[in-house]
Formats: sequence, structure tokens, C-alpha cells
Amino acid sequence: MMSNKILACVLAGACALPVLAAERAPQAISEKGLLASIKILASDEFEGRAPGSPGEEKTVAWLTAQFKALGLKPGNPDGSCVQKVPMRSQTPTPRLSWSVGGKTATLNFPDDFVASSTGPDTTVRIKDSEIVFVGYGAVAPEYGWDDFKGVDVRGKTIVMLINDPAIPDPRDPSRLDPSMFKGAEMTYYGRWTYKYEIAAKMGAAAALIVHETKPAAYPYAVVRQGGVGEQFSLANGGKDAPEIPGWIHEDKARELFAAAGLDFAQLKQAALRKDFQPVSLKGVANWEIDNERRFLDSHNVVAMLPGADPKLKNEFVIYSAHWDHLGKHGDKIFYGALDNASGTAALLELAKAYKALPKAPKRSILFIATTAEERGLLGAKYYAQQPLYPIARTLANINIDGINAWGRTAQIEHVTSGHSSLDGLLAKYAAAQGRKVVPNSRPETGTFYRADQLEFARVGVPVLYTKARSNYVGKPESYAREVVDHYTAHDYHQPTDSVRADWDFSGGVQDIQLLFQVGLDVANGKQWPQWNDSSEFSALRR
Repeated sequence: MMSNKILACVLAGACALPVLAAERAPQAISEKGLLASIKILASDEFEGRAPGSPGEEKTVAWLTAQFKALGLKPGNPDGSCVQKVPMRSQTPTPRLSWSVGGKTATLNFPDDFVASSTGPDTTVRIKDSEIVFVGYGAVAPEYGWDDFKGVDVRGKTIVMLINDPAIPDPRDPSRLDPSMFKGAEMTYYGRWTYKYEIAAKMGAAAALIVHETKPAAYPYAVVRQGGVGEQFSLANGGKDAPEIPGWIHEDKARELFAAAGLDFAQLKQAALRKDFQPVSLKGVANWEIDNERRFLDSHNVVAMLPGADPKLKNEFVIYSAHWDHLGKHGDKIFYGALDNASGTAALLELAKAYKALPKAPKRSILFIATTAEERGLLGAKYYAQQPLYPIARTLANINIDGINAWGRTAQIEHVTSGHSSLDGLLAKYAAAQGRKVVPNSRPETGTFYRADQLEFARVGVPVLYTKARSNYVGKPESYAREVVDHYTAHDYHQPTDSVRADWDFSGGVQDIQLLFQVGLDVANGKQWPQWNDSSEFSALRR
């Protein structure tokens, strides 16, 4: 039997882990240990953990030391705990004016719009670029949908709506048509990354996405903050955006349409029909962007628990969480305590649990703390494109982005539900906790496409991503919406995402323990997780 003194030490996350019985290993995951790591990662000293900053250096060094102290092996075959991620940084100063309907207007950056440039030039000038409204900018053959209708937009500035077309169900207009763009669930066509990709494919010179808080699922303040300061891209990345990608405030978009003698609300309604045709806004945009540019190596932090089986140890289960946040702007630090110091801290707690097993699982466990998730999932994308271990031998990715800080929940939300056989494992171990698995309560936000697991799914690896933000134990039904909505409106990507005295990580610990059990089952199991035939990623691994 373990002494009470040793057990207390383990639960506090403050001492070396003794060998525990397998069923006790999850007890190594503790609120105290989780919070201690969050406090360090979200401290003034780490300066908001921006890629390419002193905050990155401290974060990478600290995480490396923690993984080594836990007894994990360096995750890079070169003997280090880091994977270099070559990136290009540009700090843009954009200027935008338009001449529409005989009126000229100059917009203010970043209050009215944000924009950057994707090319190598330090100075970008685009003059007299015709402005064209292309609805939602979606080309989705499986839905019989094409917002471009063959219209040539090369060299033009296109304006697009965020999210998917919200098409009412003809049988019940109070809900969205489930046969079109998955109804209430956002598809990848609704993500801003897709909209920039299609703009580049169509040859547009610039693309402006109209920000609307409800369909975007976050206020313009998030866009504003993200558009200020350094903008990152992979140094060897492909052309996944037009020369100038940007966002425009809804009020300014309405002014633009009005200047053209058009009604924004009417055109938005027209964009919900398959027969929508692109509409010229009867004017031109003039762009000027000056860039401060640098090249840098950012880093994924990678640690490994080698598998115990001589053959299966060359197969892998990946746990991931992004370590980066928005950094420091002026005298304000964007701490990113929940997003995602909490998920990074969860990686360390998971590592404690795996090391607490009496014997390592058959397959190897890879812990990856990714960089530049906030800049477009760049660290995960780089690993997926340049894996340290073959993707063909990677069974699953379990991603963690934000830990529940508001108490226990009677259920776990399965963001990646319906895509793979991991559904069954999640349900099995949730039931063992006395909890049930439910679908994403906010499918309209497109959470599947907004976190690192997307990049693993894109190369064929079955993924698991959960949230605990509903049905809080002992709380009124309205509580979940209150705490989540407050965080999204006031703290998400703001300096106020900092450590709070009233946090309750009892539910967060329960969630991490659940993900531990699922990953352990995969690592020891006879069957690989499989994509469901209905998943859009199923063809990537057969």
C-alpha cells in the first residue's frame, strides 16, 4: 500500500512518481499540479508566450525541463525535445480606401478593418481593384453550391460572409436544413481559412471577410487584436491565401454596400440561394501595406514515453496542446491562461499519469506542445507535413485546447463526434465515470476546424477533441451558458484570460483522466481507430 504521505505528494504533483497500480495512475492528475503549471505559463515572466519572443524561449525551456524531470525521453529522433518550425513573420501597416458610387472613404486600421500580406515583398500596392461580393465564397459540389458561378475575380477584391450559408429547413423554418452544410453544424466551408484558400484559388488579389459576432462566435475585438502586430506563416508553406487577406467590421461593410446603392441585409439574404450570382459593388479598392519582416525558427516541444512492446513501440498515440498565445502588446500581456496554458499543463498531468503506470503501454505515447496555433494551426500543420514519426504508424491524435475551470459536469461534449471509432472508447470511459457523452453544444462555431486536431485529421489520423461546457453538477441550467459566454465575450484573446482565484478544476481533472483512459486503451488495443465512412476524412486512411 502507498503511504498517505506519498499519495498526498503525488496528488499535489510535487514529487517524483512512485510505481502505482494501473487503476491508480489517473490519480496522479491533480488540480494542484494543473494550477501550478498554469500559473507559471500564464505569468508575467512568460509574456504571453508569443512565437519568436523571449516568452517562447522561456516556455520551450520550461516545458523541456518538465518533460525531462518526469522521466520522458526526448521526442525528436535527433535526441532533442524540440522540432524546429521555420516561419516567416510580417508586421503589417495596412491602408485601405475605396471609391464606390462616386464616394471615397478611407478606413481606419485596426478599428474598421485588419489585413496583412502573404507574399515576400515588404511593400505591397494594389490599385483600382474592383470590389465584388461573392456571398459566402463557397464552392461545394456535394451540395450543388457555387458562389462564383464562373465569374472571373482575378485581381479583384472579393467580399465574403463568415460561416456557412444558414439555409432554413423547408419543413421547419425555425431550424437550419440538415441536408445543406450540415444544418446547424459549421463545415469547413464556413471557416475563414477556407475562404482565404478559395480566394487564392480563384486568383483574387484581396479577400475581406465581413465580421459578424454571432456567426463568427467571437466579437470583433478578437479579430482586431489578432490583426495587430506580427503575422506568421510557415516559411515553406503553400499559397493558402490571396496576396491580401483581411477582415472588415460589419458596420463598415454596410457602409460599403450602401455607397454602392445596395442593401447589405438583402444581399445577405440573396446569398442563401443556390442561384446567387456575384455582385459588383460598383467601385474599386486601393491597398497599401508596408511590412517589417523577419524569418525565425519557432518550436514544437516533443517528448515520448516509449512503448513496452518490441514491435508495437514503433506505433504512436499523440497527445497535443498548443503552448502559444498572443504575447505582449505595449504594456498589456495576453496571458492565455485557459487558452492554452491549461491545455499545455494538462499534457504534463497526462505525462505524470502515464509514468505512474506499473508498465508503459505497448505503443509509444508522444506528447507534442505545438507552436503558433493562434496563427493558423501552424505548429500542428508543420508536424503533419514533416512528421518526426510516420503518419502511417500514428493511430490517433487527442488534442486539448482549454480545460474546464468551472467545476464538474455530468457530461462531456464530443466535438469530433461521428467521425471515428474513438466515439465508442470515449463513451465507454465516460460511462465508467458516471457521465454521458453528448454532441457539441455549439456546432455553429465550427470548433472541429478551429484547433490543432484538424491538421492531424487532414493527413488521415483519427482525432479526438472534447469540451466540458454544459450540465454542470449542482448548478442551474443557465450556468454553463453564463460562464462560457462571459469568457468568450470578455476574456477570450484578451489580457483578462489570466489566472483566477475562483477557478474550480475538479471537472477539468476528470476530463484529463478521461482522455488518459481513452489514449491508454488505444495504445494497448488490438484494433486501430478507424474513420467512419461518413466522415469527410475517411478516404485519407483506408
